[in-house]
Amino acid sequence: MDWVQAVLLAIMQGLTEFLPISSSAHLILPSQLLGWSEQGLAFDVAVHVGSLAAVLIYFRQEVADMIAAWFAWVFKGQKSADGRLAWAVIWGTVPVGLVGIAFHVLDIVENHLRATQVIAATTIIFALVLWWADSRAKESRDEYSLSVKDILFIGCAQAIALIPGTSRSGITMTAALMLGLTRTAAARFSFLLSIPAIILPGGVKSLELATSELPVDWGLIALGTVVSAAAALTCIHYFLILLDKIGFKPFIYYRLALGLILILLMV
Repeated sequence: MDWVQAVLLAIMQGLTEFLPISSSAHLILPSQLLGWSEQGLAFDVAVHVGSLAAVLIYFRQEVADMIAAWFAWVFKGQKSADGRLAWAVIWGTVPVGLVGIAFHVLDIVENHLRATQVIAATTIIFALVLWWADSRAKESRDEYSLSVKDILFIGCAQAIALIPGTSRSGITMTAALMLGLTRTAAARFSFLLSIPAIILPGGVKSLELATSELPVDWGLIALGTVVSAAAALTCIHYFLILLDKIGFKPFIYYRLALGLILILLMV
């Protein structure tokens, strides 16, 4: 992989990790259109580390407040809104963790779900589901008002995103809109949920990388991490600014077009 390919893939990963447009669908296009091979385990870990760094940097104050509040809740019995939100992120991650373990053990994704036709179908289907949820959104709540039932609903929706093409951010925002959250609150909670959602598979891939004997180009790894972090940080910042102005429709139209392109590539 040369530096041009590394930069383009890192930008693509950084942007699509947080936009509701499916990163897996986009990672198929370079190989289909340009004949690029898989980027490799080491680079995959690097760009996910970059995405994780971006969300931690952007929400650094919220994350620090949530961690402090969670410890105060657990060890001192001091309940608070930030502590409640921390518990929401923890419990919202449980479904995807359990389903992810099952999928990993049974190797379901690699053997059955990474096909282009599956990704094309899920890209289109969940674009329509997002359109339905957005068009009927009440937008009367924020992320601090989530009940346990709400949290588990969003968590189960996140587990569906293990199917390539669904989009983790897209399906969690869709579920949050169904529960009456504002667009911004839905996006913010989705981004906070991404922290453990990136750490868990990233940790597994890091262990695989540590035990692998394959050569690693550390220059490209560093480049991919930095570029992915910069792209993701820019994406989060402007997405939250523009979301209330433009809504989800541009992303829905984009997903529908992307799904059709993937279908045409299979013909």
